[in-house]
Amino acid sequence: MEYTKIAIAGAGLAGLTAAARLGTDGHDVVLIDPAPADDAPADQRTTAFLMPSVRTLEKAGAWDALRSIGAPMRLMRIVDAGGRDPVVRETADFTPDSADEDVFGWNIPNAAAMTALRARLSGLENVHHIQGQSVEGLVTRTDHAILRLSDGRQIAAKLVLAADGRDSTLRDLAGLPVRSWSYGQSALVFAVTHDRPHDGVSTEIHRTGGPLTLVPMPDLDGRPCSSVVWMTPTAEARDLNSMDDSRLETELTARTLGLYGPLRLASKRALWPIRSQIAPRLVADRLALIAEAAHVMPPIGAQGLNTSLHDVETIAGLIAGVADPGAARLLQTYGRTIAPRTKARVAGVDLLNRAAQAEAQRLRDLRYAGLRAINRIPALRQFAIRAGIG
Repeated sequence: MEYTKIAIAGAGLAGLTAAARLGTDGHDVVLIDPAPADDAPADQRTTAFLMPSVRTLEKAGAWDALRSIGAPMRLMRIVDAGGRDPVVRETADFTPDSADEDVFGWNIPNAAAMTALRARLSGLENVHHIQGQSVEGLVTRTDHAILRLSDGRQIAAKLVLAADGRDSTLRDLAGLPVRSWSYGQSALVFAVTHDRPHDGVSTEIHRTGGPLTLVPMPDLDGRPCSSVVWMTPTAEARDLNSMDDSRLETELTARTLGLYGPLRLASKRALWPIRSQIAPRLVADRLALIAEAAHVMPPIGAQGLNTSLHDVETIAGLIAGVADPGAARLLQTYGRTIAPRTKARVAGVDLLNRAAQAEAQRLRDLRYAGLRAINRIPALRQFAIRAGIG
């Protein structure tokens, strides 16, 4: 049996960041990663790391490598085009100065971020990265928990962090319930190049069916480049995904109202189902849920992974200098701290997505009125910026 202070199950971006953050703090960590050691990350998505997450990555010793592969987001733009005609009705531009920041954050390809975080872990002697294995069993004792891996070996840890995703095995083994709901949507994800520079602007366009977002990326072959997250009813998303490149480019250029000029595909495509999910209870004996094991939300306003890294930072703060990071009182404090914000964010993103889906004209007009109010009332603007950036 291997003994460690902290065991983390799941090695997506949240699990990798948690291992790097806690390992850099000096904790002994075992990271259990289902991906084989020779498996190159292939996630086509990008992640907009907002500034609180950037600071977590700085503390994890990973930010310098990540910054060089990303693009800054200097302005957030929301465009309402939900009238009877496909024209812009309202444009709201939000700058980060109201939150005392120079930029909102940085947009980074997921695959490159995972590669950089794995490299960081390889330099931490107190982090043992076990690859090609998953957790199949959990037993808790008074002062530790025991994990049984798929190859039969056992890991004993003072604290177990479940970062094993929306279908978390550890959450089920711990008997923690989850509430989940779907929107009948999927997100089509890919990168595009365009003629007009993005100037560091992230643009979210609201018509019907869901938001369509273009997030700045570094130039590609000398051309401005953006990542696209196109949320739409699943049947339409599948139809779009089945189109050849030329036809999809035409549809996308029309859907974005030509704001960036003609768009050209610059990557493979990926299709992701959209749902929300929340675990009413976030802790059990010697175990805490983080990231998508605790909460899932649609990719609106960059809230998903940034909420996950807030979980990581909260855990790191609570267990700093503590001999027993899995003590019941610490886990209870984590649950009390995280639960209200998590519920608020999931509910807020749920509301925004339902507003963006609206087909009925009266609902689209109500959405338009709300955006106009936020755009024109300084107190509402500042509240929206600070809430969005975390």
